[in-house]
Amino acid sequence: MEVMLRPLPLTLLFLTLFLTYISVEVSATTITLYNKCPHPVWPGIQPGAGKPILARGGFKLPPTKSYTLHLPSLWSGRLWGRHGCSFDATGKGRCATGDCGGSLFCNGIGGSPPATLAEITLGSDQDFYDVSLVDGYNLPIAITPFKGRGKCSPAGCVSDLNVMCPVGLQVRSHDKRSVVACKSACFAFNSPRYCCTGSYGSPQSCKPTAYSKIFKAACPRAYSYAYDDPTSIATCTGGSYVLTFCPHH
Repeated sequence: MEVMLRPLPLTLLFLTLFLTYISVEVSATTITLYNKCPHPVWPGIQPGAGKPILARGGFKLPPTKSYTLHLPSLWSGRLWGRHGCSFDATGKGRCATGDCGGSLFCNGIGGSPPATLAEITLGSDQDFYDVSLVDGYNLPIAITPFKGRGKCSPAGCVSDLNVMCPVGLQVRSHDKRSVVACKSACFAFNSPRYCCTGSYGSPQSCKPTAYSKIFKAACPRAYSYAYDDPTSIATCTGGSYVLTFCPHH
């Protein structure tokens, strides 16, 4: 079973979003997932505690296609892209990166690290959103607000960290020929220093490391470790959002 999708050029995509925004009949916040990668992406969606699961938690998004989710009031959750997936007719299978329990429909299960995460929390007065590399990196993604009020700055990691990933953090393809994901130092080494736990469990004691500095230099608008600069969180009021996979492709 696959979600019905349609191709949308980027200009038409933003025109559609504008018309949706000005329509008095549509008041809910939307987030449109758009795949600019040359390969399919299987978005995963995990709601925050007590929040509803959207689109069964995952689906296939072919290249140049988009899919719009209507976000309930005060919804929060995380979204990510799965890559290199294969599923049978029942939705069982696996993904090379970001897998969620071997199912097409994540149904509330999070993605296996490493995976680039987009996080969003809708508030009554202000939305908060960010892109996080705390769980590592697999695909470049960007969040662009649309027609909101306030600063509404873009967030994301649009660089290809796989090409600059340190050897100790690399996840290689099945044939070992390419790097398909880059682990966080926490996931790779499970050390309190890198995970900001134990005696390192505060912003004062957990500082950037050589690994997180590589992530931050490549992606200054993304969280590079647990206590990264709070300006990595973006805010917007009354907007809708576009989440683009491979935005610079």
